[in-house]
Amino acid sequence: MLTNSNCCPSDQSHAESLEPFKCAACDQRILDRYLLKAIDKYWHENCLTCAMCNCRLTQVGSSLFVKKDMILCKTDYLRVFGLKGKCSACSKDIPACEMVMRAGKNVYHLECFGCQDCHCRFCVGEKFYLDVDNNRILCEDDFKERMVLAQMATCPPSKLNTMKRDSCRKFESRPEQDRAA
Repeated sequence: MLTNSNCCPSDQSHAESLEPFKCAACDQRILDRYLLKAIDKYWHENCLTCAMCNCRLTQVGSSLFVKKDMILCKTDYLRVFGLKGKCSACSKDIPACEMVMRAGKNVYHLECFGCQDCHCRFCVGEKFYLDVDNNRILCEDDFKERMVLAQMATCPPSKLNTMKRDSCRKFESRPEQDRAA
């Protein structure tokens, strides 16, 4: 955590000595109006930078990360050391800083979050189904089709003929423009 101090009145021993703070990076005295205290050291605003991308940490927020003696911005920390996962649809890595969609315990790239049968993308608020047996997400139409097929697989042949006749009657009773689609 960065703290931006104006002369650090809380450090009484240092205030009594009246000696300026020394920057942990450049070892020069800090004569600026403001100084930074991070990881129990003092820094010039321009000297506290990310070890990977060299961005000034004061410009990217109030947090920094220390790992293996490196001071890093959040983006680089997550990129290098963050937890990575695999997309449940494409099996490619998902960087820790990337936005994702979740369904159950599955994690997806935004561009992979769609029906895994017909490949239609889901819109916000659209209903989808998680097929836990096959670990796939499905749109409503494909899910219903699978349910009908599963039901047909367990039905006796006489029941199948009844189901077939019922579905044909429903199809014949639909308006002409619906059947063309």
